[in-house]
This record gives sequence, structure tokens and C-alpha cells, in this order.
Amino acid sequence: MEFTKPTLEYAELMPLLVVFGAACLGVLVEAFLPRGVRRAAQLVVTLGGLVGALVVTVVVGRGLDGHEGAAGQAAKGLVGAEGSVIVDGPTVYLWGLVLVFAIAGALLFSERRLEGGVSGFAGQAAALPGTEAEREASTKGLEHTEVYPLMLFATGGMLLFPASGDLLVMFVALEVLSLPLYLLCGLARRRRLLSQEAAMKYFLLGAFSSGFFLYGAALVYGYSGAMDFAGINAAIRAGAANEGLLLAGIALLSVGLLFKVGAVPFHSWTPDVYQGAPTAVTAFMAAGTKIAAFGAMARLLYVAFDGERWSWQPMLWVVAILSMVVGAMLAIPQTDVKRMLAYSSVAHSGFILTGVLGAQSAGLLAEGQYSALDGVLFYLTAYGFSMVGAFAIVTLVRDAGGEATGFGHWAGLGKRSPLVAGAFAFFLLSMAGIPLTAGFIGKWAVFTSAMSAGAWPVVLVAIASSIIAVFFYVRYVRLMFFSDAEPHEEGAVVIASPFTTVTVGVCLLATLLLGVVPGPVLDLVVGTGDFIR
Repeated sequence: MEFTKPTLEYAELMPLLVVFGAACLGVLVEAFLPRGVRRAAQLVVTLGGLVGALVVTVVVGRGLDGHEGAAGQAAKGLVGAEGSVIVDGPTVYLWGLVLVFAIAGALLFSERRLEGGVSGFAGQAAALPGTEAEREASTKGLEHTEVYPLMLFATGGMLLFPASGDLLVMFVALEVLSLPLYLLCGLARRRRLLSQEAAMKYFLLGAFSSGFFLYGAALVYGYSGAMDFAGINAAIRAGAANEGLLLAGIALLSVGLLFKVGAVPFHSWTPDVYQGAPTAVTAFMAAGTKIAAFGAMARLLYVAFDGERWSWQPMLWVVAILSMVVGAMLAIPQTDVKRMLAYSSVAHSGFILTGVLGAQSAGLLAEGQYSALDGVLFYLTAYGFSMVGAFAIVTLVRDAGGEATGFGHWAGLGKRSPLVAGAFAFFLLSMAGIPLTAGFIGKWAVFTSAMSAGAWPVVLVAIASSIIAVFFYVRYVRLMFFSDAEPHEEGAVVIASPFTTVTVGVCLLATLLLGVVPGPVLDLVVGTGDFIR
């Protein structure tokens, strides 16, 4: 049997190679550099790798060749790595989003001023909470600089996930992005037991969801005899036998993907993990994981299972409605700001799924409407900036025990620190979809897309859920500006380093500009074209 040398498109795959290369370099830094210089070295490697990958991504996006997609739709890109990785317009856009929020996450990871000169990560993760070993590690000011290569590996998985061209590569990407996050969620310096509980829940439920995904891939292969998306779609359109295998496979694959986006009924991990994980990790995970997972879901549904739309669309109708209603209703009674944002994230998953249900064919769209993919990409952009900015501000409100996330600690914050409270209020109003914010344009884009596809019942539920969500968002605004805190609950705003300040400022500016002048980004989203099929 003759060996055939595989062909790799190194130029187009360079963003992936840069990020994974920086991650491996970070491992070498941990192995060979003295502890005292590791943090600075890791920060240089991490930010250098992410910024370099972002620059290369822009170059790749500008150099994509034209490609004719299905139904005459214009798509740009190529099928690379022997068909296992697809680099097209949507992929490059998602890569850019993930890298931007990864850079923001790296800046939040590097914050030390808030904890009195040390990072927010545990000094010695293996030490049991409350033991002498943990106290000794804290006294010495030890910190886990391994968090930087872990974040880079997770970022690499997020880049590969929506670019996957077959089910095996998608599963590998799912594991590469998930495993580092399981570790990062358990490394909080304060509230160690809560952090470790969050990591354990995330790991156990994530392992089950990965098992569902892998079993679904096996059933789809049994149906189609192919792992690549084009081969699966061809088998569906040819009407292969044993359709039961296909439907079961789609259901199980959907479990794995819906778990990653935190949609109902696979959302139970979200509030516990968002609350227990270090807030910098929560910010990075809330934006990056959702972007990567929705990108992968859209590619799987629109490319591999496009011929079976009438089978999976009703399922997404139900999941979208449940996610919006459950997320909005359960966010109301929350007394912890991180748990409130977590249930808000569940509701946003439902809003994005509403966009996934939109029309795909350009011929079905009237002037001023956007395709499903266009709406989803813009919504992910608006959601990411608002969520990262909100969690970055959460790190600034503190008391003697660390982050003050309780409801009462935020009372009167507008009087003590009007700038911080105003920025947080603006992020909340954007999530609520108030006009002149990015969230309003995002919801308008996904709602019009869903209406064009006839999913008006889902849009009606989405509008009702948005109205409900306004209540718990505005409640925090009222609490900060029109309430007084109890003396024993009053939270103080700590002056952050330039890293966190820059992150909040960029997210605030992006949220404002996307709401006031969304045209350039909307044009960029429309210009990405469709997935290569």
C-alpha cells in the first residue's frame, strides 16, 4: 500500500498554528524558567501569540479566494487539511471574535492589583482548602502561571471547533477547548470549595455530553458511511436507508453542542460554574465558548444536516423557547450577580438559537433582512463585548472577603463610583436590548431573520422574554443608583491595573459603537458569505 503525503495549507491554517505554538512554548516556559520570571514571560508569550494570530487571521481573511456555495450563494474560502478543516468567511470572522476575547481574557488573567499584588488564581491548586499547605502557599505569594498555556490551548480548541470539516475533528476540538477550562474553573484563590465544586460539576457533566456527541457521531457514520460534512449531506440527499440512525445521531450530537452553549435543558452547570470559577475565567469562557460552539453548531446543521432541516428545526424551536423562558424567569430571583449573569447567558442562548432558525437562502430575504448566519454572527459579537465587560466590572466590586457578588453589596454603587456603576448599567441595558446599544441591533437582526423563515411563534416568545429580562437588568440599575447599602454589606470599588481598565473601556466603546453605528460590522458580517458546502 503506497503512502500518500498529506497536504496542509500552512498559510490558511497559520492562526491555529500560532496559537498552539504559543501554548507549547508556554509549557516550556513553565518547565525551564525560574518561578520569579515566569509570569512576565508567560504574559509576553500569551499576548504575543494571540495578537500575532489575530493579525494573521486578518491577512487570511483578506486573501480568501472566491468559492461558489450552494444555491448560488457566494462563499469565500477553501477546504484544507485533507478536508478536515474548512477556512471560509464565517470561520475567519469567528476566529477574529475568539481571538479578541481571548486577548481580553489574558488581560484579566494578568490582573494582580485587586488581590493585593497576587493573581486571582490559587497559589497551589493541589492543596486542600483551609489546610496549612494552602495558607503557606498564600503567604509566599505563589501563583499558577500555568493558567496562560491552559488558556491558549482552550483558545486553540475554540478556533478549531467552528472550522471543523468532519465529526472526528470536531470532537477533538471539543475536547481540546473543554479540558483546560475544567482545570481553570477550579483555580480560584478565594472561595476554594465553591471553585472546586464548579470544576467537578463542569467536568462530570461535560464528560457525559462529550460521550453523547461521540455516540451521535458513530450513529451518523453508521447511516452515511462518512465522517466529513459533505459526505453526510450527500447521503441525506440521496435518501440512504436506516433514517432512524440519522435522527438519533442528530439528537445525540445536538446534546453535546447544546451543553456547550448552555441551552435548556442542558444548562444546569451554567450558574454553578459561572459563580464558582475565577471571574476572569468566567468572562473568557462565557464569550469564547459560546462563540465557538454556536459556530460549530451552525456549520453542522447548515452543511452536514441541511437536507434534514424539517427534522431538527422543531427540536430547536422547543429548545430556543425553553432557554429564553427558563433563563429569563430564573434570573429574576437570583441574589448573586454572577448567577444572574449566568441565567442571562442561558436566555441569550435561546435568542441566538432563534437566529439559527432563520432563513438561509438569499432569495427568501427581503431588503433590510439578514440571513440566519448574519444575525447569529452579529449577535455573538454584541453579546461577547457586553458579557466580558460586565464580568470585568464584577472583579472590581469587593469587600474584605474578595469579590462582593451579593445583591446587597451593589446597593448605592452609583453614588460611590458612578463611572463603574454607569458602565455596568450600560452593559446590562445592552443585554436587555435597549435601543442605541449593541444588544438592540443584535436582537433585531436575529428576530428579522427568524421571521423571514416563518418562525414567528419563537420570535413572539423571544420578545416576551426580552420584556421579562428588562426587569432583572433594570433592577440592578435601580439598586446601584437609587438604593442605599447596609453598612455591613457595602461593596467598594477597587482601582484596577491598566489591564482591566483597558478591557472594560474597549468593551464599553464596542458596545456603544455597535449600537449607534452598526453598519460597518453588519457589512463585514454580510461580506463573510456562506459556509462552504
